[in-house]
Amino acid sequence: MSLVKRGTVYGTRMNFRGELDALGAQVNEAPYKAAPQAPVLYVKPANTWTENGGTIALPAHVAEVEVGATVAMVMRSAREIEGFVLMNDVSIPHDSFYRPPVKYNALDGFLGIGDRVRARNEAGDPAVFKLEVRVNGELKQTVRFSQLVRPADKLLADVGEFMTLQPGDMLMLGTDAGRPRVRAGDRVEIKMPALGTLTNLFVAEAA
Repeated sequence: MSLVKRGTVYGTRMNFRGELDALGAQVNEAPYKAAPQAPVLYVKPANTWTENGGTIALPAHVAEVEVGATVAMVMRSAREIEGFVLMNDVSIPHDSFYRPPVKYNALDGFLGIGDRVRARNEAGDPAVFKLEVRVNGELKQTVRFSQLVRPADKLLADVGEFMTLQPGDMLMLGTDAGRPRVRAGDRVEIKMPALGTLTNLFVAEAA
C-alpha cells in the first residue's frame, strides 16, 4: 500500500446499471433523449476532501445527505493505474443527474477519501469488488462492481478519448442506486477487505 497522492478527483455519473434503471424514461426525455454515450464526469475539488476518520459537516439548511460509496482509480500516468482507494462521495439529494449543480456535491468536506492506495495487483480484479456500507454499525447497502456499465478499464479508455489524466488524478468508478441517507450524528463505514475501511462521522455545521 502507499499513501494517497492527490491530483484532481473526478466522479462518474450513471455508471451502474441500477442507477440508469432508476432513471427510467427520464433518460429518453429532452434535452438528451438517450442514455449517455460517453462517461459523464464531474469534479470534486480540494475543498471537499475529508480524511479517513474525519468529520463531515452538514450545512444548517441541509437535513440529510446521500452517501456515495465507491472506489477510485489512482493514476500513475495517463493510462496506467497505480491502484485503488475507497471514497465516500457525499451529495445533497437532488433530481438533476446530467448536470448536477456544484452546490449539491462540492460543499466543504463532501468527499471522504481513504488514506491508503492498494496496488492493482494486490487489490484484485475491480469487476468483483464489493463494498459494504454501514451506518451506525448497521448494514445499509452492498455495492457490487460487477454491475458497472463501463468496467474500470473501459471507463479509463473512454475517458482517455477526450481528456488526459495526470499522475495522482483519481477517477471514481461511480455510485450505485439506493445510496443511504444520513443525518448529523451518524457514523458511516465503507468497507472492503482488500482496501480496508473508510470511516466518517457526520456532524451539524458549527453556528
